[in-house]
Amino acid sequence: MKATVERDAFAAAVLDAARALPNRASVPVLGGLLLRAADNGPTDNGVTVSGFDYEVSHESWARGAVQDPGDALVSGRLLSALVKALPHKPVELASAGTHLELVCGSARFTLPTMPVEDYPTLPALPETIGTVDTAAFAAAINRAAVAASRDEALPMMTGVRAEFRPGKVTLLATDRYRLTVVECPFTATDPDLSIDLLIPAQVLTETAKTWTGSTIEVSAAPGGDGLVGFADGRRKTTSRLLDGGNYPPVRSLFPKDVAASALVPANDLVQVVKRVALVAERSTPVLLTFTPGSDTLVVEAGGAEEARASETMTIGHYKAGEPLTIGFNPQYLIDGLTTVGGDARLTFVDAHKPAVISPAESDGNLHRYLIMPIRVQR
Repeated sequence: MKATVERDAFAAAVLDAARALPNRASVPVLGGLLLRAADNGPTDNGVTVSGFDYEVSHESWARGAVQDPGDALVSGRLLSALVKALPHKPVELASAGTHLELVCGSARFTLPTMPVEDYPTLPALPETIGTVDTAAFAAAINRAAVAASRDEALPMMTGVRAEFRPGKVTLLATDRYRLTVVECPFTATDPDLSIDLLIPAQVLTETAKTWTGSTIEVSAAPGGDGLVGFADGRRKTTSRLLDGGNYPPVRSLFPKDVAASALVPANDLVQVVKRVALVAERSTPVLLTFTPGSDTLVVEAGGAEEARASETMTIGHYKAGEPLTIGFNPQYLIDGLTTVGGDARLTFVDAHKPAVISPAESDGNLHRYLIMPIRVQR
């Protein structure tokens, strides 16, 4: 192969594809990135960079001038580190026996290659099921995925359940201590579409970081089996799905009745919780105390060796007949408030039942964050 590509476009393609690289490759070729130079006319002339670990594939593209089409498989970790350090000049790529020569300005690198024939074939994108606005979908993903579990012993809980229907996609995630439900507009190709996918949360959040176009094409196999795919122009991602056949009916966790509510400036409360939680030990909750008819909230926490902290802040009126003191895991509370931003509405049943955080002013898309309280002795 022999090609010349623009430095920033090539670096972006390499770093996007490198997201599929495994931390520890089971075989050496899975630690590689496949570079494919192709000249298919003036609008399709450039280098495709691909990464694949049998679970997730990322494929990106950099426009360029291809003098000699061909492939090269090189270390993904090495190439990723290298492209970050290149000067801002065109990048020349050329195969030379068992090496790839990379020249950028006066910098020259010789990288050993691996056998291309040993690299697995990337899966094709499944059938397109619809399109979604990039910014809205990325925001919904970030709001939902924050509640997904990081515990690999419970693989189902590490995923985001995506329910695709005509007009909207609903994202749900839970780690058993909190739950997020977010809706986002979705344009389906089939007016009768009904497909539910359990997608690894990490794949969704990492993939969303790479999108630059205005619209994402979503693809999935009939019945939601096997693969999900996302296409952003020439940038493509596939992922194997998690087994979501026994996903719990989490919507039933939302309280049907509300006994109290408060309007709070989310970003201000985040900062107060961060300060107060500095004295709290890992398992110690922060306490929120609301007083009926008052426009103040007291946030407090206690830690080891009698360390304590409290801070009072102004909020919208707390609406309830009784005062309420309720405890939360500080990080879970911060996560929920951060995904809302602006003014947040907090609703309660009592100090022992789940509370719900939602935007005070709806933007037309459902967004609810349920958080389990921690029982406290006072």
